[in-house]
Amino acid sequence: MESPRLDKQSLSVSVPRGLTRLGLSAKLLLLTVLFVMLAEVLIYLPSVANFRRNWLNDRLAAAQIAVLVLEGAPPEGLPEGSESRLLMGVGARAIAARVGGARRLLSLDSMPPEVARTVDLRQMGWLTSIIETLDTLITPAHDTPIRVIGEAVGGADFVELIIDEAPLRRAMLVFSANILLLSLLISGLTAGLVYLALNWLIVGPIRQVAANVMEFEADPENPHRIITPSQRADEIGEAERALARMQMTLADELRTKKHLAELGLAVSKVNHDLRNMLAAAQLMSDRLTETRDPKIRRFAPRLIATLDRAIAFCQATLAYGRAAEATPTLREVALRQLVADAGELLGLAESPTVSFANEVPAELILPCDPDQMARVLLNLMRNAVEALTRAGAEPGRQPTLTISAARELHEVVLRVCDNGPGVPERAKANLFQAFRGSVNPGGTGLGLAIAAELVRLHGGSIALEPSRIGAVFKVALPIRGGN
Repeated sequence: MESPRLDKQSLSVSVPRGLTRLGLSAKLLLLTVLFVMLAEVLIYLPSVANFRRNWLNDRLAAAQIAVLVLEGAPPEGLPEGSESRLLMGVGARAIAARVGGARRLLSLDSMPPEVARTVDLRQMGWLTSIIETLDTLITPAHDTPIRVIGEAVGGADFVELIIDEAPLRRAMLVFSANILLLSLLISGLTAGLVYLALNWLIVGPIRQVAANVMEFEADPENPHRIITPSQRADEIGEAERALARMQMTLADELRTKKHLAELGLAVSKVNHDLRNMLAAAQLMSDRLTETRDPKIRRFAPRLIATLDRAIAFCQATLAYGRAAEATPTLREVALRQLVADAGELLGLAESPTVSFANEVPAELILPCDPDQMARVLLNLMRNAVEALTRAGAEPGRQPTLTISAARELHEVVLRVCDNGPGVPERAKANLFQAFRGSVNPGGTGLGLAIAAELVRLHGGSIALEPSRIGAVFKVALPIRGGN
């Protein structure tokens, strides 16, 4: 079944179309204005409630002055028209006060039969004040006046006045409009400053990073497309440095993969002809079994087996660069004989320069794929022989390649040791990576990469062990079933 395909449209998140058209800066500006306005709303309710309380207290203060005038009036009363001027100055229909147990009233007309509500400022809490303030703003002004009671000064016990609510509501609406204009001004100024600051500190650098990512996407193998990190020490600087490292790693990997693909294409062109030549050599070697020379008859089976293995290798030449290796076919194999065959293929038995020591116990049986394990041994041993031949051993020592193996718990540990110059430090970091872990000058590093892949297919591990002399490669392979 074909796997579902992912494209850019399937990865997009459904958001309102209007917001998708806005850039990050515009969204940031709108959100800042929104949050500032929200904060102003939270501040507005206590502010307008306090404005209402102060407005009423101002009227009460004016009423107290009128009461003081009443207290100081002569027995025959105030001059005609004085009471009207006092009430008009206060803005009330009537003013009442209790002085020494006697109630004093100052009114233009008779007292109204009823009031819309009574506002007692002496015992009003903030919550009650906010609720009544909202009711005054939302509900249109009543034709019926309201009664306001407050503390008095001097000899009066309290002062109350009857006033119309319409002037209070108009004053509150004007105050609200001023608060709204001031909030818009503050939010706009704050949003502008926040926008400029964040655009300089965050949005601008993020745009540069996004632009670099798009440029790198167009040509990831171009080293000039790798971002140059800034010297910032904050999270954006860390992101830029991490992006630079990632782009460098990705560019190296892409170049390596491209090299491997080109190599696989080139090898495939010669694979067919090389296989035919090896097949012809195999046919001619079959005739060697008919000779009567005992030495030739003794070496002919090994030659035929070697050609068979070469033909199989040719069919999967450099599979590392073109396709995955086949799953190992495990068999019980005498490891010592496998090492001996690899040494014979490399000509170590008759080598005048390199001494070969096969220290693998004869009774050690390893469950493995013999062809793949032979390739692992050949790659490791060939590298050691080349290093010993090129650089030799320590002064006074014979160049020696030693293969040892032993069973440790539920695995067989094989060691390929030489007393050569060892592995250079520069090659250790990428030792088992193709084209990057080559030890020998001009090498490709495919031998160790192929060996590492084959060992991993067996469920084992391969590593370079620390050693004072030469190089020691450790190959650990599990024993299936604990046998």
